[in-house]
Amino acid sequence: MATYAIGDIQGCFESLSRLLDRFRFDGDRDRLWFVGDLVNRGPDSLKTLRFVRSLGESAVCVLGNHDLHLISVAAGCARLRADDTLDEVLQAPDRDELVAWLRHRPMMHHQNQYAMVHAGLLPDWSVDSALALAQEVERALRESDYRQLLSNMYGDQPDRWDARLTGFARMRVIINAMTRMRVCSAEGTVDLHFKGEPEDAPPGMLPWFDVPGRASRDAAVIFGHWSALGLLLRPDAIGLDTGCLWGRELSALRLEDHRLFQVSCAEVAAPGPEQ
Repeated sequence: MATYAIGDIQGCFESLSRLLDRFRFDGDRDRLWFVGDLVNRGPDSLKTLRFVRSLGESAVCVLGNHDLHLISVAAGCARLRADDTLDEVLQAPDRDELVAWLRHRPMMHHQNQYAMVHAGLLPDWSVDSALALAQEVERALRESDYRQLLSNMYGDQPDRWDARLTGFARMRVIINAMTRMRVCSAEGTVDLHFKGEPEDAPPGMLPWFDVPGRASRDAAVIFGHWSALGLLLRPDAIGLDTGCLWGRELSALRLEDHRLFQVSCAEVAAPGPEQ
């Protein structure tokens, strides 16, 4: 059995299919870990959702910001944006089942020496503490009144973690860090708008995985979300968003031996700036 961690797909189903062929994926034997953002901006979000759901226990997928956006739009808690490509999902006969399945995905996954989250972990969070915080959000998303969380999820404040936070403010910090963050200060203040290359980060900000003394540094944290960063392979941080949506590559890392598999996505090349 082999486990393959796969970067942001964002509805690029044909690229995913070619990548699985590249390493001869066997659903009876292998496992796939998806870093989130299964959907949106690419051409085939519906096919992607249906396929990953059909894998059952052969796949683990953590929630990304685009996945949460789909859930929010389907629940009537957010509006479609001009560059969204979610109409096919929202109009599908199995829409409710797909969105419910997505809503029950984890915010974070941990197994052996690996932790997986869509965007990142704040400097003060150990893997164990981050898992507990992720579970707070997961429980709220799975409750019958989950729309209350979705209606209060959006916003950039608070921009720093405080264990004394409660209610929706607490949930918002957890969600923003795990699904939107790229850079933060050494003290853990987050800039949620920066999308560029690490060397261009605003003054006082650095990649979350480079904060000195980061509490999660003893694990290999697998993440996506940062296409401008591209591939990052370090003992303590594995970045797999290699810009498939923007015509670059879709990447998979086999965790047992760290062999990298990639396919070109030149045929995708979504319009607009990378995000």
